[in-house]
Amino acid sequence: MVLVALLWSTAGVVTRYLEFARSFEVTFWRSLFAALSLLLILPIFQGWSVFLKIRHAGAALWMSGVCWAVMFTAYMVAFTLTTVGNVLVTLAVGPLLTAIVARVLIGYRVAPRTWIAILVAGTGIAYMFASQVGSASLAGSLVALSIPIAAAVNWTISQHSHDQGHDLDLVPAVLLGALLSTAATFLLAYPFQASAHDVTLLGLLGVFQLAIPCVMCMVCARVLHAPEIALLQLLEVIFGILLAWVGANEVPGPSVLLGGTLVIGALVANEWLGWKKKSL
Repeated sequence: MVLVALLWSTAGVVTRYLEFARSFEVTFWRSLFAALSLLLILPIFQGWSVFLKIRHAGAALWMSGVCWAVMFTAYMVAFTLTTVGNVLVTLAVGPLLTAIVARVLIGYRVAPRTWIAILVAGTGIAYMFASQVGSASLAGSLVALSIPIAAAVNWTISQHSHDQGHDLDLVPAVLLGALLSTAATFLLAYPFQASAHDVTLLGLLGVFQLAIPCVMCMVCARVLHAPEIALLQLLEVIFGILLAWVGANEVPGPSVLLGGTLVIGALVANEWLGWKKKSL
């Protein structure tokens, strides 16, 4: 899971080395290569039945696929609009946004410690966003915010499906999301301007930053507990900011450092207290 977080964190620094590809074209190439990779990888893990699941997919699987498509698309677009630190810190509020969405949509009970964590993390995000008012970075941060929102809706769909006695397999949903993202950004990416250098970098991201770690994460989920996964995923924020700092000389600003400290501190405290309570 540590390796998964490291692979996920490479997207930000790699985008800083693109020559001509911008905005939706960045997403298109990464999603295309991710979809092609998953078409080869998933039958190895689940057999050819994975394609039957998509063919006979119900509404829940399609909704989950749309959520994945939003996440795949917004992720790369956000990196072209703002700093790596802004994007990754915004993504880190995902578990807390999930608690709120699940509470509103399906009445999921939220523990008092989580409400406190939501308040602290919300303060950190609000401070970070407030410091960007009037700058181009705010647009990128708002695009990034759509990612944890889509992830929260995705988890809620999965949980609701489980509560109804229909376990949702997220593996084909990831493939569906990559295909939808590719289709949705094809026309938006036109006219294509990416050089061979850009396509190579984005192809490597599609395979090694998206397709492979997503499959690895699902394998890890069979062994690790949810709090362990949630905490280890936070390494993506740390790895990503460090890689952008060292690899692209993108130094995180004071608002990112302070806001990120509040967000990550709240998440770690919430998950650790929950883990400790379950172990007693």
